[in-house]
Amino acid sequence: MYNFESNMADLNIVIINGPNLNLLGTRQPEIYGTQSFENYYSKLKSKYPEITFSYFQSNIEGELISHLQKVGFENNSIILNAGGYTHTSVAIADAVAAISAEVIEVHISQPASREIERHTSLLSRYSNGSISGLGLYSYEAAALYFNNRHQS
Repeated sequence: MYNFESNMADLNIVIINGPNLNLLGTRQPEIYGTQSFENYYSKLKSKYPEITFSYFQSNIEGELISHLQKVGFENNSIILNAGGYTHTSVAIADAVAAISAEVIEVHISQPASREIERHTSLLSRYSNGSISGLGLYSYEAAALYFNNRHQS
């Protein structure tokens, strides 16, 4: 088990989820599991109380862009699961490119093993890294990355 150091008090991580991720726990449980994101998020915050997490979800592309622009200059750590917009939104990719925050792109499933339209990410070129296929643990893995960066 990974232990966070006490100097983690000033690490803030913004989690941004895109379309249909509000349906986690009920949408295609064979792919996305049976746990709601709200339940997972509560557990994540409890597991790492030294980190200040905030969370935003929208099914609307423009709202995701506006939120990225808002938090992308005020924070330095963003975990982004843009859902289906990963593969279609030049505008969200442009927003990620424009902000100063580090962004880790996450996916619950493994897009490369799914339908061909999911094989290309427009976000990856502007993200610091991508984590996929680990289920909801993908978010925790991204948080551990930010912890390591913060400790350096």
